[in-house]
Amino acid sequence: MEGTIYSLIPAVLMLLLVLFTRKVILSLGIGIIVGAFMLTQMDIGAGLSLIWSLFATIFVSDGTLNTGNLYLLTFLFLLGITTAFMTASGGSQAFGKWAVERIRTRKGAKLIPAILGIIIFIDDYFNALAVGQVARPVTDRYKISRAKLAYYIDSTSAPVTVISPISSWGAYIIGTIGSILAANEITNYQALEAFVRMIPANFYVFAALLLVFLTIFLKLDIGPMRNHESRAIKTGHLTNPEKGDVPGDLNDEFKSHNNGKISHLILPIVALVLGTVSSMVVTGINNTEGAVDLLAIFANTNVNVSLFIGGIAAVVVAAALYIGQAKPKSSMSHVFFEGFKAMLPAIYILIFAWMIGDIIGQLQTGEFLAQQFSQANIDTAFFPLLIFIISGFMALSTGTSWGTFGIMLPIAGEIAAVTEPALILPALSAVLAGSVFGDHCSPISDTTILSSTGAGSNHIDHVLTQLPYAGIAAGAASIGYILLGLTGGVWLPLLITLVIVAVIGILIHTFTPSHEA
Repeated sequence: MEGTIYSLIPAVLMLLLVLFTRKVILSLGIGIIVGAFMLTQMDIGAGLSLIWSLFATIFVSDGTLNTGNLYLLTFLFLLGITTAFMTASGGSQAFGKWAVERIRTRKGAKLIPAILGIIIFIDDYFNALAVGQVARPVTDRYKISRAKLAYYIDSTSAPVTVISPISSWGAYIIGTIGSILAANEITNYQALEAFVRMIPANFYVFAALLLVFLTIFLKLDIGPMRNHESRAIKTGHLTNPEKGDVPGDLNDEFKSHNNGKISHLILPIVALVLGTVSSMVVTGINNTEGAVDLLAIFANTNVNVSLFIGGIAAVVVAAALYIGQAKPKSSMSHVFFEGFKAMLPAIYILIFAWMIGDIIGQLQTGEFLAQQFSQANIDTAFFPLLIFIISGFMALSTGTSWGTFGIMLPIAGEIAAVTEPALILPALSAVLAGSVFGDHCSPISDTTILSSTGAGSNHIDHVLTQLPYAGIAAGAASIGYILLGLTGGVWLPLLITLVIVAVIGILIHTFTPSHEA
């Protein structure tokens, strides 16, 4: 069944279950079980053994600790503990009061995560989690639903990171492009120059970013998002009260200190940022052989180790500030435990997502899709569009942008070099755009999971509320890629893509009454 059409079954089944049951753990679990039995020819004993092996491999691989995963999981716990101390010390409450005095509208509160999401472009993981910590006290004050906050985080983090050469994503992509250019004997430009030239052809990214700001200024609440925003405004419930705990939500387990200061929130976040960024630089330098420059540093940095170190620094600072307060409301151990417990929902989802991602990888789902694409007789005019669609579906079903990059970039580059060399860079851009689009729609994407975590949103609520926005941006980008294939130009299709998004936004704003004051 590996590498055949049957390899799509676990991914498609999981996606359908998520949409119909809205129970992400159940859906992922069934996908894992079905995929494991497919890989073991329906042998129950072997299937159960494989499932255990997939779980164990997350922590121990080839007899050694899987430190990358352990660092990331530990960082999530550290983030929860930091949040608990910031809340218990009254820092979040104080920051919220300060922000209310200066940010007078819901529009202003919404702009905070959107702008921060663009500014913090170093890494998508760091972006998703850091922006949520800063913006949540403000958006909570103005009764902005957690699903809306998660949308702002997710729809700025990956789009900005994928077009920034100085980022973990950008460095990886530039390195991959270099090997593609060398393999196809293209010497007109170097990898970095090629990456910069590719930026305008990443239509989905610019469409998604424009849509973020249209939702802010035109109050566009589409589909399920409208229900979440309406409930938040009318009742003050920022998440669906009928659902279980959400990542990072402390559920009023302890009372905030009455004399909290803004510094109790800001200083731990500063420690998180400085600790993470400085560690990224240090690990990047240590892992670089030969000449050390900014691009090489970000290409070789160890993001998970850096997040772990930044998390430790944040916990130490937040705990020290809490201890320094007179008459703390709760014991250190209680705050620590509640912060740890608050992150368990995110941990469960992430572990299950990794497991089904491994299943899909062993079934060679991505390779099957890529093979079908490369064997198809494609009209060059529709080449960028088909690359965008295939990359989107691959990222949706596998839950990984990076994995899609690794599979589709070489294939798209090789096909373009043979059929129409002028389309090489637009084709590579279409891969990046499709990968981010699929990532935005996938319930098993790690960046989507971390965006939910950073916002404190129910994960499946975030996925379902983001889908209509991603669909609009993808539809506009698809028209742009058709025009690109027909004309060979980039700027006019980009402009038309953005105009389409703007027109759709204006039409929705005109014909849909707002529930905001």
